[in-house]
Amino acid sequence: MGNCNFVNNPIVPGTRATKDRDGVRVNATEYKPIVGCLMYLTVTRPDLMFVVCLASRFMADPTELHMQIVKRVLRYVKGTLEFGILYKRRGDAKLLAYTDSDYAGDVEDRKSTSGYVFSLSGGVISWSSKKQPVVALSTTEAEYIAAAYYATQGIWLKQILDKLSQTEGLDITIFCDNSSTIKLSKNPVFHGHSKHIEVQFHFLCELNNDGKVKLIHCNSFNQVADIMTKPLKLDVFVKLQELLGVCKVPSLN
Repeated sequence: MGNCNFVNNPIVPGTRATKDRDGVRVNATEYKPIVGCLMYLTVTRPDLMFVVCLASRFMADPTELHMQIVKRVLRYVKGTLEFGILYKRRGDAKLLAYTDSDYAGDVEDRKSTSGYVFSLSGGVISWSSKKQPVVALSTTEAEYIAAAYYATQGIWLKQILDKLSQTEGLDITIFCDNSSTIKLSKNPVFHGHSKHIEVQFHFLCELNNDGKVKLIHCNSFNQVADIMTKPLKLDVFVKLQELLGVCKVPSLN
């Protein structure tokens, strides 16, 4: 892959990876180290998070389909070797969070993929992309579970910032593009439509009522966490990549 042509996005828009039971098998001992190395890159490259986590789901029995996904990531990395995260000295000092989910995105078990992004001073400081542990029965439920999980991450980050004597507000602002999820977190009456949701996820409602977490609706086009949950068109991917704070480091000089 040393002389390969680079591409502008790490995964083809609309890609739905499956176990590909009838596909041609590839050497797992070759596939696993490549994905393992790419996982190290996700520490400083949040734009790779979704596709690397997607590829890691097929470690046990990879096929040519999965290897093609991994090779495209390598082609993308080759063209973006100089990329890094920019943190601005006088950037927004408030801890901002974006949460999103791709409802029933996994075609094998129909579990949703959740993603979150926490940003500070113009750049992301924490991010994740993973499958939810339960099968959601609606988009609202999938978004609510994602917001509940990542609200706890926000509380932990805020405690760290307090230890570092950072001046933070009374609440953590979480942006969500699902209005029903926000209503569910504020109005206990709404819980009558969601009694099947596990009790642990209603912890979000308590945080919201206590003023520790504040859910705000945002436009889907500005939902930064989208880049953590699904393959995106090139123009959307580039826009969200910039919102993550990812840019060419040498160009800063």
